[in-house]
Amino acid sequence: MNSAHRKPLPGTKLDWFDAREAVEALQPGAWDGLSYTARVHAENIVRKCEPAILRECLEQIVHRKRERDFPWFPARVVCHDILGQTALVDLAGLRDAIAEQGGDPAAVNPVVPVQLIVDHSLAVECGGYVPDAFEKNRAIEDRRNEDRFHFIDWTKQSFRNVDVIPPGNGIMHQINLEKMSPVIYTQDGVAFPDTCVGTDSHTPHVDALGVIAVGVGGLEAENVMLGRASWMRLPEIVGVELSGRPQPGITATDIVLSLTEFLRKQRVVGAYLEFRGEGAAALTVGDRATISNMAPEYGATAALFFIDDNTLDYLRLTGRTDEQVSLVETYARTAGLWADALKNAQYERTLHFDLSSVVRTMAGPSNPHARLATSELAARGIAVGLDKARAEEAEGKLPDGAVIIAAITSCTNTSNPRNVIAAGLLAKKANALGLSRKPWVKSSLAPGSKAVALYLDEAGLTSELEQLGFGVVAFACTTCNGMSGALDPAIQQEIIERDLYSVAVLSGNRNFDGRIHPYAKQAFLASPPLVVAYAIAGTIRFDIEKDALGHREDGTPITLMDLWPSDAEIDAVVKQSVKPEQYRRVYDPMFSVRVEHGEKVSPLYDWRPKSTYIRRPPYWEGALAKPRTLRDLRPLAILPDNITTDHLSPSNAILLDSAAGEYLAKMGLPEEDFNSYATHRGDHLTAQRATFANPKLFNEMVRDENGKVRQGSLARVEPEGKVMRMWEAIETYMERSQPLIIIAGADYGQGSSRDWAAKGVRLAGVEVIVAEGFERIHRTNLIGMGVLPCEFLPGTTRLTLGLDGTETYDITGERTPGATLTLRIHRRSGETVEVPVRCRLDTGEEVAIYEAGGVLQRFAQDFLEASRAA
Repeated sequence: MNSAHRKPLPGTKLDWFDAREAVEALQPGAWDGLSYTARVHAENIVRKCEPAILRECLEQIVHRKRERDFPWFPARVVCHDILGQTALVDLAGLRDAIAEQGGDPAAVNPVVPVQLIVDHSLAVECGGYVPDAFEKNRAIEDRRNEDRFHFIDWTKQSFRNVDVIPPGNGIMHQINLEKMSPVIYTQDGVAFPDTCVGTDSHTPHVDALGVIAVGVGGLEAENVMLGRASWMRLPEIVGVELSGRPQPGITATDIVLSLTEFLRKQRVVGAYLEFRGEGAAALTVGDRATISNMAPEYGATAALFFIDDNTLDYLRLTGRTDEQVSLVETYARTAGLWADALKNAQYERTLHFDLSSVVRTMAGPSNPHARLATSELAARGIAVGLDKARAEEAEGKLPDGAVIIAAITSCTNTSNPRNVIAAGLLAKKANALGLSRKPWVKSSLAPGSKAVALYLDEAGLTSELEQLGFGVVAFACTTCNGMSGALDPAIQQEIIERDLYSVAVLSGNRNFDGRIHPYAKQAFLASPPLVVAYAIAGTIRFDIEKDALGHREDGTPITLMDLWPSDAEIDAVVKQSVKPEQYRRVYDPMFSVRVEHGEKVSPLYDWRPKSTYIRRPPYWEGALAKPRTLRDLRPLAILPDNITTDHLSPSNAILLDSAAGEYLAKMGLPEEDFNSYATHRGDHLTAQRATFANPKLFNEMVRDENGKVRQGSLARVEPEGKVMRMWEAIETYMERSQPLIIIAGADYGQGSSRDWAAKGVRLAGVEVIVAEGFERIHRTNLIGMGVLPCEFLPGTTRLTLGLDGTETYDITGERTPGATLTLRIHRRSGETVEVPVRCRLDTGEEVAIYEAGGVLQRFAQDFLEASRAA
């Protein structure tokens, strides 16, 4: 730590670093106009930056310079078990590599505190209408994941600075919001703003507390874990002025889905947003968290709210100590992070959104930014054909548009007590009127925190939800992460035989095709009370605002308005039933257990040779150990716009007829225990087979006899021109040691921060990806695996170039930040075309990582050099 600008913090025994003093010394009067984001980064620079570059780095913040990078040192790393486990598998493999080179493996540890929460492993095999569903699902989770949990248990004992929250306790983001984030961190007698990176794109959830927390890929998280700065350029910082108040009956879900559509149109991709104004000030932290959580859905990197009285109220509500609440207020007021101190903050752009304009809203049928007002269901062609659906139901068939999954899930909504209690009150009214869930609907309630169950019990709403099939099935991500579990075999068979249009309705944050369940052809995002209503309706062909959910004894129809609770009802139950002692009861024992790191556990993991979950990573052997070549590349795929990480590396259930399913069966695993793709990402032999395994993939190299692109996990091997399953094509190219390239459209890699979306293509032999644009996290993951991302210049695309996959490609030019490289295209006709492309190694640090072969290779080289020098 630098000693410059260190001062006593008034009323405490702590010190703080006065960033305002440093900024004013650089440019008098500049501080008053700085944004919240700029102030937090300035403090980080003043406290952590090397004195030799301190002034230069501060100038980038104050003068909005973007020509050079500055370092950011997050205080901690939060992980869910999928990416967190794979990151720790990588570190365990790194220890092996260090030991083989004569280094000390025990010296390889996270330098920054790492908090790993096991929340992505549970599948909803038992719905919320099954007695003891939670216990049964947990038992299945433990059985299926024994290898994984054995490894995770080893990591918490073998690695220093790693804390593990075991399965069955909640979702990482909700636990981060309700407990882990102190808002103001203390270390070595110094108070400073809490900051973190997380191995999930929804890490900005805790931005609602004024904490800069961003989602990163597992590879970037490893870099931070190992004590390296996260080098960055000043992001675009956008003010979002919220005005007005929500209309009666409007939930935070309606607000965030409307904002997601609005902000996508405003092109805030990669920006840091700061929500401000009277509308923002009036929102509870629960409402703010719902908005912050969906930052990746509207494309932003961060979505911040200022620290104010609402922040303090929330900290008290969730059981933080009086001392911590006092520290947050004292520091924020002293350091200029209190809301009132930011009235004059200046932004490059300020957007305006009127909360009173929001109507009841869903999103779908395929994207979270595809807003769908419930008043427009019929006009949009969603709520059509109800008579046909009801006729099919009367015949004992599944109706057209059958809602096969209705899930109250995801920290997006279950961290907001108003949303959950609204669902409980709607269920209570539905039960009183004799309504019930349709029998084909797999319904579930999976809160992100055990505190939710306590306040539902307190409010007397648990039994009401259970009566409609929404009993608690887990405290985990479940359906939102694609872990919706198996359908009733008879229902699944009917969907297949009739090629039925069936859907999911969930209170999550993502609804990409193929994500929620293989047999849910599309999915809709909705607030928790709407999820309950659709479980009663049973079909998406239903006009949820107008059609009858049932009838009273006198024959009068029961509509949504008869069930919808008033704001006053919701607020009264929240006030009476949500209490600090509930949060303390949940979190005090959870965080009181500390593991002793001793000599009993080996620093080297004893890899289980037959495991399909955990395997020593191959990053220092095979194809990756060979010299890189950027010549004579063949395309593995030519892809359209909006390729998501779910296309690149799906996370949902593994089917028997998939490449991964066939491999697991060969390894002796019973089909019922195949689990999900996500859970097998610690074993590269299974995870590789998930590369482009999404059945919704459109590879433009694969067309039918009419020239139409075929859907499926397919590739065309060249020069033979033979079409085969994607994994078989990858195997063919691997056997030939053929270097590969991927050509793609816009927004390549959007979606979850999934490192295997980069690892899978790298292990397949992909050296370069040329796209019209990249999602931020995925681009850094590619670099972390040694894959070169390049961007077509405006006006040039795969379509304008007429690429069909028969070509071979070279990339030439000096790889420096933002350089123009040459893509040389050799057509089958003998013609050669040279196309300029932009190198998307954006910083000197990224160039260094890429040239080393990836994050782990770079660290190993530096570690061994330092060891030898010592």
